Formats: sequence, C-alpha cells, structure tokens
Amino acid sequence: MNILIDYSLRLIPGLIILVSSYLLLPAKEKLLRLFIIILGFILMRDAMTPVGIWAFGNEQGVMWLRFIDSPLILLLIGLFSVVLTWLIHKTTFSNYKIDWFGNHSIQTSFITGLLGSLLAAGPFILPYFFVPIQNRGGSVPVNILPALLIFALLGNFLEEVLFRGFLQDYLEKQFSPIRATFLSALFFAAGHVFLATTVTDLGVLILIFTFWEGLICAWLAPRYGMLSATLAHGLTIFLLASGLF
Repeated sequence: MNILIDYSLRLIPGLIILVSSYLLLPAKEKLLRLFIIILGFILMRDAMTPVGIWAFGNEQGVMWLRFIDSPLILLLIGLFSVVLTWLIHKTTFSNYKIDWFGNHSIQTSFITGLLGSLLAAGPFILPYFFVPIQNRGGSVPVNILPALLIFALLGNFLEEVLFRGFLQDYLEKQFSPIRATFLSALFFAAGHVFLATTVTDLGVLILIFTFWEGLICAWLAPRYGMLSATLAHGLTIFLLASGLF
C-alpha cells in the first residue's frame, strides 16, 4: 500500500491547482471544466509510471505494457475510476445521458467492442511472436489476470466517457461526424504526448497506437454505444498487458 501513498502524495499538488481552477470557473463553462478534468485525468494516469503501477517499453520497435502484480491495487484503482466517473457526471455533466448501446442490442454492442479490441491490438500484438516475452516485460502471474481485466475495463471506462462521451458529444454538435471522429482520436493521442516524450521513452510509437485505438473507439461510440467503445479500449489494454501473447 506504500505505492498508493506515494502515488497520492505525487498527485496532491497538481490536483489542488486543478480543483481550484475548476471551482473558480462558472458552472456554465462546461467545456473549460471538461478541459480541467481531462488534465486531471492525464495527471493521475501518467503519475502511475514513476511509482511503478505500470511500465512501458520499446524493444526492437515493439511496444509492451505491464502493470503492477497486485490484484488489490488494480481493483482499488478500477473502482476509484468508476466512482470518479459518477462524480464527474453528476457534478458537471448531469444533463448528458450515457448512450450504452447506440441503437443496437447489448449483444451487438458487446460483439463490436470485442472486434474493435482485436482490430486495435492486432497490429501491435503480431510483432510479439518475434520478440521473446522476457524482452518485452516478462511473464504475467496468472493470478492477477482477473483483476487486470477488471482494472482495464473500469479504468478505461472513465477515459472513454471523457473522450468519447463528453468531448466527442461536443465535437459532434460543432462539426460533421467524420471530423468529430478524427478530432476525438487526435485529442486522445494528444493526451498521451507527455507519456510518450517525458514519462516514457516510447516516443512516436505510443502516439500511433493511441491515435489508432482512439479512432476505432471514436467510430464505435456513436454507433454502438459506450459499452462497445469501453470494451474495445479496455480489452485492447488487457491484451497488450496480459502476457498471453
């Protein structure tokens, strides 16, 4: 649990500034408040790197991802993400109704999310068969896989609601659906610039990955709902981090 304490202490100064900025903005300034919330999310996500909650690497042009091998910490962060999503929705975007399935059934939303994850992760998993697992993060303990799956789905639900829910909903009201989709993917990739260039040494590789993943999720969300986009995003992260390939 010392890792969570260290993690929290790293967040406090930045969160004080962001929360103060949020509270000083009038309630009607929803776009600016969303900008502050996204900055806060990026801070919380990227701060996981120096404390060891997750790790990235680039081996021979192959990107790998691993998470801490503590099921408890993974579950706590996942549950916190759900609570935070609920708070953001209630305090800032209470008029926004999350579209879970689009105009389709839950089965269709589930299947498209699964296919979306395979499409998003596929190009980055194929090179794994040519690089030994010990050179790309090592094996993953089997006992953490259920917690890792829950973490990937719940944690990325928050990210999807921010980027494909609130932000993309705004973009679709201002621009054509195609432009809104591309802008959503570009903003999503832009949210990983610091992760790519300062927190890790992945560089352009993670920007390509996040744009590709963001493009798929941005296409799925308005058509098949938030369930589809969240499954595509969460399962993509799980496939990359599970060590199953």
